Amino acid sequence: MPTRKLTIIAVLVAQAIVLHLFEALIPIPIPIPGVKLGLANIITLLALVIFDFKTGLLVAFLRTVLGSLLSGTLLNIAFFLSFSGAITATCLMALLIYWIPSARLPSGYSLLAISVAGAAAHNLGQLAMAALLIKHTAIFYYLPIMLLSSVPTGFLTGLLLRELLKYLKSSGQLEEFYL
Repeated sequence: MPTRKLTIIAVLVAQAIVLHLFEALIPIPIPIPGVKLGLANIITLLALVIFDFKTGLLVAFLRTVLGSLLSGTLLNIAFFLSFSGAITATCLMALLIYWIPSARLPSGYSLLAISVAGAAAHNLGQLAMAALLIKHTAIFYYLPIMLLSSVPTGFLTGLLLRELLKYLKSSGQLEEFYL
């Protein structure tokens, strides 16, 4: 891997970790267990848009492992829930970006839809892992609440990413990723 790309990936992982840790400090106005903004997913989706699936998966993997290590949750239940959600979301978002032609546009409303789908996949991945850990499928009764929460959270992260991409493009920094 070229040094330039490796450096950019390291910066993306660092940004995702900072957002992961920052999000833990934000009080959620509606206290629903398991519902978070998913700010670190902005960076994962950015990696998918500007690079490829392998890089997006690497960013998701490293940010969950290192973020959990720094927050003291490595290898506990929170880590496994976060990890399974991040990997599931990354895989679905990559599927939508790379293999479904109508979603190929990296800007506009398609990016918002991909982000919402990623938030839903994140929640589904978390619930699947929770069902595995507790060895009971009753946890899926919580799925409608989690899916409903993924609409505003996914929309917000998609909107923030869209604005970030606009900024990177207008400042000429987006083209640097493709050099």
